[in-house]
Amino acid sequence: MGIELLWIHGVYVLFVIGIILVMVFRKDTSLISIVGIAILGFVATGSVTTAVGGIFGSFIYAITELLPTILVICIIVAMSHVLTDTGVNETMIRPMTHLVRNPALAYWVIGIVMMVISWFFWPSPAVALIGAVMLPVALRAGLPAMGVAVSMNLFGHGIALSGDYIIQGAPTLTAKAAGIPVSDVISASVPLVIIMGVVTTAIAFWYLKKDMKLGVLASSKETVVPDAVFTSVRVPLSDGVRRALAGLVPVLFVLDVVAMFAFDLRGGDATALVGGTALLILIIATMLAHKKSGLEQVTTHLIQGFQFGFKVFGPVIPIAAFFYMGDSGFIKVFGEVLPQGSHGIVNDLGVALAQTIPISKEVAALTVSAVGVITGLDGSGFSGITLAGSLAQLFATALGAGAATLTALGQIAAIWVGGGTIIPWALIPAAAICGVDPFELARRNLYPVAIGLLVTTIVAMFLL
Repeated sequence: MGIELLWIHGVYVLFVIGIILVMVFRKDTSLISIVGIAILGFVATGSVTTAVGGIFGSFIYAITELLPTILVICIIVAMSHVLTDTGVNETMIRPMTHLVRNPALAYWVIGIVMMVISWFFWPSPAVALIGAVMLPVALRAGLPAMGVAVSMNLFGHGIALSGDYIIQGAPTLTAKAAGIPVSDVISASVPLVIIMGVVTTAIAFWYLKKDMKLGVLASSKETVVPDAVFTSVRVPLSDGVRRALAGLVPVLFVLDVVAMFAFDLRGGDATALVGGTALLILIIATMLAHKKSGLEQVTTHLIQGFQFGFKVFGPVIPIAAFFYMGDSGFIKVFGEVLPQGSHGIVNDLGVALAQTIPISKEVAALTVSAVGVITGLDGSGFSGITLAGSLAQLFATALGAGAATLTALGQIAAIWVGGGTIIPWALIPAAAICGVDPFELARRNLYPVAIGLLVTTIVAMFLL
């Protein structure tokens, strides 16, 4: 490597370490990422104006890469608003309440329903829906409110969000950072998500049963009135129309899944199909509910969805912009300024790592998993998964294989920790819905999630 190339790589590594340290102390990393982009640009080009302009250019690049993911989540949330307003969501879920007859069934039925709904609607909207409908039923069946919160957390913000197989927001982010197809990350994540999910939920259930038997968790028969995650005004809709919509929504999404397999739709094509279907459901439900004012209400719901989507992804864009600089994004933003012989910052570091340090599968898996955990400490599972993807690419380059498995492992670790299972400030919506202390919920989830991550990391070593 030339001196200039060493400077560029040194700056990149320095800021990666800085971002990790800032995340450890639960501080925001946006400023560090922005400064890192500017300094990388200046070191590479020697021009202050190009470096400053590169900040804006990197944001454009990141938003362009993330826009399909941001849009589909905005539309999904907007659709969830109108379905909640009209009571269609409640009608969809109510048949499941007949399966809840004892605490064990309550835990597993609520969890599985939460997981399925979260695949299609994302966990944040699903929390309000599941909590409002299933919590009173679970309490009557003898499952404590804490048990309901644990189940919703682990199955929704854990299993469903870490895989994200329908909306594909998480795998899209990590795949782009790792420079591999989204379908590869999804395929590699399936066994890891299953292992993580089974181990974590089973251990959490064992802890719940033990504490209920010892009297640490008392069974409550009182119905808790949930706080709404979204401020909604109920809109009257006839029973027949509500039931028809409640049947139509799952059928349309199931047809989407069938179409994905039948026509081999992956990545952006699959996301577009889900987003288009959600938009059609939003329009149909809004026009049926609001009639004359339907045109205005469609816009209102879309605005609510966009507000939610950009609130979630606002902190992600600067971080993603920085880590995209480690790959093809650098050339897109600053031009062909890397010295001859460079294959991209992350690829160069991977080759150098392989030549200087004996990298093994075990070291790679443990490091990627640990970084995923660290990046999740800020309570946002998405803010650090681009780092996990970049690091997975680096180690895969050094090992010569395993990019998809390492990327999936980093994604799972980051989202299970930061997506809303063991970080108290990320648990507030579920805790509020169930009327429990978010810190107590975080403590209860800690051991199951830690054990699950350890087992999943060990399995990943064998899959590399």
